[in-house]
Amino acid sequence: MTSVRCLFICGDETKVCELNTGSGKSDICSEFRKSFDLLNFELQTWDKSWNVWVDVGDEFTLEDSTKFRTRQTNLGGLGNLEASSSVVFCCDMQERFRPAIKYFDEIVQVGGRVVKAAQILNIPLVVTEQYPKGLGSTVKELHISGPDVLAAKTKFSMLTTEVESFLRSNQFKSVLLFGVETHVCVQQTAIDLISRGYEVHLVADATSSRSLSDRQLAFQRVRKLGVFVTSAETILLQLVADKNHGKFKEIQNLIKVLPPDTGLTPKSNI
Repeated sequence: MTSVRCLFICGDETKVCELNTGSGKSDICSEFRKSFDLLNFELQTWDKSWNVWVDVGDEFTLEDSTKFRTRQTNLGGLGNLEASSSVVFCCDMQERFRPAIKYFDEIVQVGGRVVKAAQILNIPLVVTEQYPKGLGSTVKELHISGPDVLAAKTKFSMLTTEVESFLRSNQFKSVLLFGVETHVCVQQTAIDLISRGYEVHLVADATSSRSLSDRQLAFQRVRKLGVFVTSAETILLQLVADKNHGKFKEIQNLIKVLPPDTGLTPKSNI
């Protein structure tokens, strides 16, 4: 069997790969996943006869050198949630940010509900801390004990080497994301996750910035990318989905008392 060189294109990234002639769609998609850490995408190839990109069908067979690209499909997701395919991301909820972040104490209260729900429903928890040597540890009010990943970082996105490795070793579909700051670390994390094909649910009432304008603009930007900007209560009830769910009463107890005001008024247009 002979091999041919093919060009893989994913956003701004390109890679040249050797593929065996006769490779089908599933083989090529598998190479893409390994090359770019993608989850959900559609595969297209360059049609030399028509000089256009066309979708690769199930019957496709590789015969000669060509180029392939991916078209992300996460924007078409409906946002359904299942505990078994979800992971919670807690972004930089550290003590040193308390005085500067708007509604910090309030978003900690709401974030605590999300963390507790993750414990009740056995949803994995990923926690990052931005330069903890200088900015301190995650606030104690979140009652985080034994997260699946606790990663110190200097980059803004939560997708550190440890977090990337954890994601690759699991089959998550949805990421439930909250923390600070909305327009920096949270936004860059959401963008990285979307680019890898995950559905991202941003817990708006557990997320904030030093500036409410920055928070609002970040909400608007990530929504255009396909992020579901929603509330903690919405997410928790989606996860159980039925009053007959075995954990419904425990989740119900988390939301019996209305959450505190976190500055998300109807005028915020999130």
